[in-house]
Order: sequence, then C-alpha cells, then structure tokens
Amino acid sequence: MQPILGIDRAQVFYDGTVTEPRLLHPEGVAVGADGEIWCGGELGQIYRIDPDGSSITEVATTSGFTLGIALDGRGHVYTCDLKHQAVFRLEIASGQVSRFADGGGKLRAPNFPVVDLRRNCLYVSDCHTDPPEPGIWRFDLETGAGEMWYDQPLDFANGMALAPDGNTLYVVETFSSRVSRVPIGNDGSAGDASVVVAGIERLPDGMAVDADGNLYISCYEPSRLYRATVDGRLELLIDDPTAHILCHPTNCAFRGSDLFT
Repeated sequence: MQPILGIDRAQVFYDGTVTEPRLLHPEGVAVGADGEIWCGGELGQIYRIDPDGSSITEVATTSGFTLGIALDGRGHVYTCDLKHQAVFRLEIASGQVSRFADGGGKLRAPNFPVVDLRRNCLYVSDCHTDPPEPGIWRFDLETGAGEMWYDQPLDFANGMALAPDGNTLYVVETFSSRVSRVPIGNDGSAGDASVVVAGIERLPDGMAVDADGNLYISCYEPSRLYRATVDGRLELLIDDPTAHILCHPTNCAFRGSDLFT
C-alpha cells in the first residue's frame, strides 16, 4: 500500500522539546473555538497552544497523566486521567480543574472522551488489554453521573469519534487492529457493535471524522495516518518510516482541512 501523501506534507506545528513549559507526551489533542490547540501531558498537564503555534501555556494540571481531551463548546475542557482513573473538567474562564466523573470508582483506564451535545452527555472509552472487557461509559454533562453505556467486550477501546449525523459512535480497538461502530438508538442506548475497518497495520490509536464521514486513523505503530472512506476503502494517507516528523501519532483532530496529531 503506497501512501497518498508524501512525508513532506507533514510538518511540526509546535516543538515543545526544550520550551518552558515543556510539552510532555501530548496524547490527546483537540481544537478550540478560536483555533487554539489543546493537549495534555504525562504529569496531568492541560496545555493551550496559540492558533499560530507561537507559544504554549500550561493552563492547569491534575498531577496525574492526561490522555484523551475534548471541549464542549460551553467553556469546558474534559480530560481522561490514567493515574487518577477519572475524568477531569477544566473551566476555561477561571482555570479551575475538578474531578468530574469516575463511574463510582469503577472507571479503570479512561482513555478518550467524546462530547455529545444533542444528548448532553460525554462518552468515555475504558481501555483494557487481556482479556478484552467492556467498554464505553456515558456521563451526564451537567452532573457527571453515569454508567457503563456499551457493556460488551472491546479489545482495548481507544480513540473515538461521532459520525457527522451524530447517530453512530466509532471506536478504535487497538489490539484487534480495527475500528468498530456502535449505533446510538433514539432513546440514547447503545446498539450492537459491528466492524467497519479491519486489517490496520498494526496499532491504531486515535481517530477523527471529516464532514463527508471518512475516518482518519492515527496509528501509533508504525507511524502512519490512514483514511477509511465511506465506500469501505482503507487508504494509507501518510507514512513516516523513520518516525521523525510523524512520531507515533496517538489522537488526531481537524481544524478546517488541517489534521493535527
């Protein structure tokens, strides 16, 4: 499979290797209303990078390990925290961060959050390795109350994304090298999952969806981006065999026609 784009089409947006504050292991990435880029760090940092990539601010920290990140468009940032086994919520205006949800202490490895404003909820993948276990949680955006929403086994539930019509939740199953879809019923319940993309080499991690419904899959190993088209084709979008520019991408997010990872 030949890549559609050359590696010269990728460039470093912000290099935080030796900056202050230091950019440490940004797993999650999300785009704000003004085009700013939000991401996390391995010590629980929540960073904001200016829209032009000129500077970075550490807005808050949980003193944990920030994985996936999402914004609700209402002034809040949600982060999955591996160390604290919980979801945290940052109020952007005040800079205050608080523990938002932990499933009554049952949330074990929160990986990625997806905001569903239509249903006023937050979906959170709970990733497990061996054996595959459930699943995907759903929390109320106002109260943080919630429960396991999709309670069937998933093989390391990782990045997720809503379909453009809002009626399907896509989820990466990393150790099965595939993407599955979970239909969302009229009552908000989860339907039966089905595989939509299989045979991804080797460890897909995150995902974004464009306006036409094509899936863009960031692959941690090897360092690649794939595109799964709505008509079922899996395409290698861009490949970095040296992992120098595109170095083990985890999550990804669109800002217009630019994809950040």
